[in-house]
Amino acid sequence: MESDAENGEESDNGRRRARGAELEMRWVQGFTNRNVGFVNNKTICYPCGNYILFVDIETKKTTVLKCKNGHVGAFAVNGNSQVVAFSDQKLNPVIYIYTFPGLVKRSEIKGQAQLDYSLLAFSYMGPYLASYSSVPEFALSIWDWQENILLCSKSQPGVKVTSMSFNPMNWHQLCLSNENSLTVWNIERNDQEHHLKSKPVRLPAEDGSLMCKQDVFFSHPDIQDLYYGPVLPISAIAGLAGDEAETFRPKDDIQPSVHPTVHCWTATSDLYMGCEEGHFLAINVETLKASLLYYKPSQDAKERRRTKFRSLPLLSGDSLKKEEDKRRTQKPVLLAMAYHKDGLYAAGSDGIVHFYQIKGTHYQMDDCFDVAEPITSLVFSPDYNTLLVETDKGSVYVYKPSQNEEVIKLLDACNDHFLSADFLTPGNKYCVSVAISGEVHVWLLEDGTFISKLCLNTQATAMVCCPSSYSVAVGTKVGHVYFIDVTKVETPRVVHRVLLSNLPVRHLQYDQSGQYLITGAAEGHIFILDARPSKLFQVLGYLVMSSEVLGLSAIYDVESELVEVMALLCPPDIRRARLEIFCLPSAITIDNDECIDERGMLKNRVIQKRQYELHYPLSSAVRQKDDTVYGYCNHAPFICKYHLAKKKTWKDASVTLSEKKIPSNQFAPGFLHFSPNSQLLASVAKDGVLFIRDAVTLETVAREHCHSYQGQGIGSLAFSLDGQFLLVSGVNDGTLVCLKWKTGDDEIKEATDYWRLILAILNNSIYSENTVLKSMAEWNIATESLLESSLEKESQEMPQKKPSVEVTDEDSYHNLNILSTDEMTWLNQKVQKAIKEEIKKFADKRKELKKGIKKLRKTIQEMMFENEQVPDIERLDQQEFNLDIEEQERLQAESEQEVARVRKAIEMENLAKCYLRDIIKKECWDSMSIKGRAIKCFHAAYKVTNYPMKERSKEELEALERVLQLKKIESADLKIRKEIVEFQSQAVPPKEEGEKVEEEAVTDESTSNSLIGSLSAQFGGDTSILYHQMDLHTREEKINQIILLQIKVEKYLTPQQRAKAEMMAKIEMERRLAALNSARQRALYDMMGGVLEVKKEDILKIEIPPPPFVSKPDALWNEEEKKVFKEYEKKVKELNEEREKYRKTLETELKKLQTSIQETTQNFDDTVSKLFERKVKSEMVIYQEELKINNLLYSLLLDEELSTREAGLNHFLDKKRKEKLSTAEEVQVVRAQVDAYRETYDNLAAEDKILERGFKKEFSDVPVHHIDHLFKLYKRRPRAQKIKMHLDTANPYGDRPGSARAYKEALAHLMKAIDEMDDPENMPEGLDLPVWERFCLARQTKVEGEQLVKRKALTLAEMQAFLQKRMDDDEKIRMDIEKILNELNKLREEKMRFQLDLTVQFLLKQGQVELESAAELIPDYTDAILLHKSVIEELNCTIRAQGEKKIASMVESKDFSKGIFQLEWEHKKMKMLMEDLNQRARDIQNLHVSRDRQLFLRILNYDSHITQQVSVMEQTLGVMDKLHKKNVKNYQKVFKDLEKRICLKEQANYKLSQELQEILVSVSERRHIFEAADKQMVSEKAAKEHYQDIVQRRQLVDLAKEQAQEISVLQAEVERLRMRTFPALFEMEY
Repeated sequence: MESDAENGEESDNGRRRARGAELEMRWVQGFTNRNVGFVNNKTICYPCGNYILFVDIETKKTTVLKCKNGHVGAFAVNGNSQVVAFSDQKLNPVIYIYTFPGLVKRSEIKGQAQLDYSLLAFSYMGPYLASYSSVPEFALSIWDWQENILLCSKSQPGVKVTSMSFNPMNWHQLCLSNENSLTVWNIERNDQEHHLKSKPVRLPAEDGSLMCKQDVFFSHPDIQDLYYGPVLPISAIAGLAGDEAETFRPKDDIQPSVHPTVHCWTATSDLYMGCEEGHFLAINVETLKASLLYYKPSQDAKERRRTKFRSLPLLSGDSLKKEEDKRRTQKPVLLAMAYHKDGLYAAGSDGIVHFYQIKGTHYQMDDCFDVAEPITSLVFSPDYNTLLVETDKGSVYVYKPSQNEEVIKLLDACNDHFLSADFLTPGNKYCVSVAISGEVHVWLLEDGTFISKLCLNTQATAMVCCPSSYSVAVGTKVGHVYFIDVTKVETPRVVHRVLLSNLPVRHLQYDQSGQYLITGAAEGHIFILDARPSKLFQVLGYLVMSSEVLGLSAIYDVESELVEVMALLCPPDIRRARLEIFCLPSAITIDNDECIDERGMLKNRVIQKRQYELHYPLSSAVRQKDDTVYGYCNHAPFICKYHLAKKKTWKDASVTLSEKKIPSNQFAPGFLHFSPNSQLLASVAKDGVLFIRDAVTLETVAREHCHSYQGQGIGSLAFSLDGQFLLVSGVNDGTLVCLKWKTGDDEIKEATDYWRLILAILNNSIYSENTVLKSMAEWNIATESLLESSLEKESQEMPQKKPSVEVTDEDSYHNLNILSTDEMTWLNQKVQKAIKEEIKKFADKRKELKKGIKKLRKTIQEMMFENEQVPDIERLDQQEFNLDIEEQERLQAESEQEVARVRKAIEMENLAKCYLRDIIKKECWDSMSIKGRAIKCFHAAYKVTNYPMKERSKEELEALERVLQLKKIESADLKIRKEIVEFQSQAVPPKEEGEKVEEEAVTDESTSNSLIGSLSAQFGGDTSILYHQMDLHTREEKINQIILLQIKVEKYLTPQQRAKAEMMAKIEMERRLAALNSARQRALYDMMGGVLEVKKEDILKIEIPPPPFVSKPDALWNEEEKKVFKEYEKKVKELNEEREKYRKTLETELKKLQTSIQETTQNFDDTVSKLFERKVKSEMVIYQEELKINNLLYSLLLDEELSTREAGLNHFLDKKRKEKLSTAEEVQVVRAQVDAYRETYDNLAAEDKILERGFKKEFSDVPVHHIDHLFKLYKRRPRAQKIKMHLDTANPYGDRPGSARAYKEALAHLMKAIDEMDDPENMPEGLDLPVWERFCLARQTKVEGEQLVKRKALTLAEMQAFLQKRMDDDEKIRMDIEKILNELNKLREEKMRFQLDLTVQFLLKQGQVELESAAELIPDYTDAILLHKSVIEELNCTIRAQGEKKIASMVESKDFSKGIFQLEWEHKKMKMLMEDLNQRARDIQNLHVSRDRQLFLRILNYDSHITQQVSVMEQTLGVMDKLHKKNVKNYQKVFKDLEKRICLKEQANYKLSQELQEILVSVSERRHIFEAADKQMVSEKAAKEHYQDIVQRRQLVDLAKEQAQEISVLQAEVERLRMRTFPALFEMEY
């Protein structure tokens, strides 16, 4: 008890000391896939989680800068100024700017962004920073980060930007791009004001073709359609009149453009751009046009440059080749660009860095190197000597193009985020981390140096380091557990792998003694493994929890060597936490078979499982030795403390309440973790903040914001065994942070003592187990367990026979499992082993069961055979012989469910069809007042249908009545007006008037149909109520005409026909009524069947009854009976004859009736045919009226479109007028500012001139000769500083500072030079020192004034340029307003013309339309006019007569021209003949008399002479052939000798070349030494050699001239001799 009290006091003191402790960040490791840049020539930096990492590319030393407010948002770096800028991710984010290497905060920028910044970018020149905020502002802002001033800002709502960069040659230009567009922004300056103006770039289509930009808002005068009316923009047709009308385009007309992925500025302030479609574009920033660049292969045979990296991937050669071929076949997409003095470096999805040399619209491309994964960023160092290459997963490579060195992998990133990290035993030197992708990294704990890496090529789910050996256990998603040997940290290796089950491994936990590895899998499975390599990591057993395991916690008791494991569960049915605790005694390793059952499950009596119910659902729980449990609540941010009872039965279901509950001040859910000595409790959650609390009081000891909520918080936490270090990894930020306590020796003594105690216990086992671990062979697929190999051998030895009917389900299951699995899980192995043992155990029983089954099957087969023989009524169904009643009931229930489901589906389908039927019937039948009917012909295929019509609604009737009344009023009004204004003409004879009226009537009758445009009047239509087609000008008249054209037309009857029809209908009605009330008809029907006499056919139907004795034999008949029978036969014969006569009579009547019916039906068909023709004509009339209605509807639609277009133009005009007012006001304000600034400038210039003029007055007390000298000195200025151009630099943009910086440097240089000129040594002789000082002060004042005037002049020029741009904008808006007004005037003219130029429908007979034939179906009536037929005939006669005259004159002219052409041809013939004769004469005179010709003229028998010469030449040729063969043999011998000599010479040359290489190396070294020793001697030697070359060249030139003169003399002599030999004939001139 005393020792416990002392220990308690010591622990309390430790806790009190720990409350003042703090955590410091030791190192940070992580990877990123964005924003890697150079902060100077040798250091790169990139954001990672809450940190910014600076990495020296030579020493790989890492420096860390932490963002105090959480996750780093937008990030940018400026290598020229050596500063970095980043934003935090919080409400109202702030931009921080830090300098490097001091990591001093330079400025803090607070903008108007509410949520986040998406992009940051530094300017190449000057202290300018661009920022782009995300939702909701989407604002582009320009800052002066040195002065912390916002220069300008512009918002563009809804526009997301993915890339942003300044023009390196001009900071007044920026380029912003996203997935769909690219925009160039210009920063315009007016003194201290800055303004942003955007200019979008016109991108080509997806196929690379250029898209012509059409103005969709304004009309095009070159497009006209006189038939359908004016051509209007699509927005007017769509009915848009607001802002949408300016940019509206139909979806089908929108052609998608390329999607930008990357852009890069050039030294000429142009842009290069890559896109997702694989095109390479060049953009002219002035014209904003993009042009496609085409690949042109190089002509020379220069090999492509390619380098190899030092670290090769783990894939095989074949896999790499396949992957490379796959990437080669796909069209690469450029994702990164970097401009260099020599050309452009670009890379993308293919993982190859290409070097482009661009000339015009073509480029040549060389491959530099391949990194085998997509590249997302290329960045040059500030001196442009080093190229940084970043891949999509975060790996970083370094390449020096000028030196063409190998590519160095600077950062080897994981394929995924960090999953977990732990300390390697003993916990003070190395640590291990694993990524989700299965990549295991080993780090040095002191400074985080990367040591080695191992790829498991599988998805990892958990990782933990063993306390008793240098081994690491990694769990995977497929159920494997890998054991890795880390005894040699430089080369970790896998020594063992076990497949526990097919369930993913969720948790791994070692006990503190390192004896057991507790593995938690899905579905509540927990496996216990022996953690010692000496036991080959044996699986000891498993157990299954009641639900999913959320966490594991193990406690080791040193005295009893007992391990207690606590599993946290949260069953969904009870919605609270459950703790299940079980023990792991040493017996399970000593006698494992007694502790597990036949299937590998641990027995309850061994593990002593007990259960606790907690009243809160927990996400994590940890346990101390005194049964104190701390839990992190799942739904609320609380930490609860529980105390578990010592004795707890399994059946006890009481709920344990918490003793203490404190708020965690974190975002739930989270998890808890104890320090090794259980004195500190760490809690982490999604907010990324680590809290360290006292394990007893739960007071916060320390906190560290090492991760953020944006990265999903902290994923894993590990304490080192000595308690000094903590490893924390994020969930999705890819960051691993190492923390260390800021405490002294006294504060860590307790943790160190515990560490030493544990090491003292584990030292022996660590040494022995590491020895075994080192000796273990490296694991591969061939080194699986012996059990698997034995199972495979058994499967191969099994007889290859098909299983018989008697094989049980267990046998088939066992066989299938053995034959189908390549790698069997440990759980399945145990199951199969248990099945085999059960099979052996119950073999006799199985045989008995098989015999019984055989007998039963035979009996059932006999019963089924008997059942087949019985009648159908007694036969049983097949299902009745099924002995499995439960299966039968299940199948029957399933079939009933399926039937019910199908029935329900069919009922629903029928219901839907019925509903559709009712709707169709209601719309198409019930709503019709006149039902649809049809008449068909008997013998023809004609069918005449009526016109089904709906009943007019009340609104339609009211509208029709209103229009009719309006028409009547208009007709009456027109008639009255005609009577009032009609001119009374003189009276004419009555006869003439009558004749005129008759003629007008005839004319009206013939032309009415043509003018009306339809034949409706011939079919009973009343056309008197219609408007005349020439009078339809207003919208109301057209609408009324449409209503009047839709009036129902009834059949027209004359008064006589109407009276006759009424009379016939009345008679028919009376007849029907009389028939219904006739008593006579009723009595006749009742008494005599409706007839007054018996008809003949009724008599013939009666059969004559035979005599009664007919049934007796003939021999028994008497004479009387025979007479009676004869009479019977006679009557029967007569009746049959009468029947035959009647039948023939009926057949004759039938034929007559059939003929009559045929005639009747034929007449009916003829009538129906005529009716059908009438129906066709009526359809034609209806279509004529519908054509009128359609024309009127189209005119109404066009009128509405014209009104919409006018409204849209007016809206646009109002908008432009508002802009005009704004621009005019802006121009006035800017002009006023310019005038005020010009006045200031003029005043300064005048003051400067006054200073110069007043110089002599100011120094009037000085002698005259001194005044002149001083005035010259007063006017003298030092030479301007020349900008040093570094020609050897690789920077394509040049080393040019910003304008403000350049001005400051130039001013400082000038003032320094003035100070040097003010030195008393430059004072003229005889001048007093006070006067010289006064002079120097005046000169300094004058110089400062001049510089101020120059600065003001530049500012004034800039302001005038700004004013000119505003005036240009104002002028452009004025031109737009004029254009809109012109468009409005044209539109009004078109509208007026449309209202007057009516579309009139005419009916014209065939042959009355004379137009030029057109390929289109509809003729063009643009220039057509209506004329009378006689006018055309007279005009044709005149044309025919004039044509005959024209033909006669043409024939006469043709004959005359024919004679002229014949004479001309003869003249040309004679002329050509004369030229031919003259040419022959000249050829004869100029004929060259050669020796052959002289010989031909001199020798009589020339042919024999030639034959003799030929024979001599043949003999000579034979001799020469023999001589040639002899020479060839000699030369072949010589050639062989020469080949032997060549071989000897080549061997000697090879030896000499090797010696030459060594000599060249020594010569080059001596040359370098000599050049370094004495450069002047080398220059003198070079000058001497150059002089000797000049002298030698001069001598050679003189010698060449002498030889040329000699050649000319010799040529003249040769010509003279030739003239002596051959005579010359001169050409005669005519």
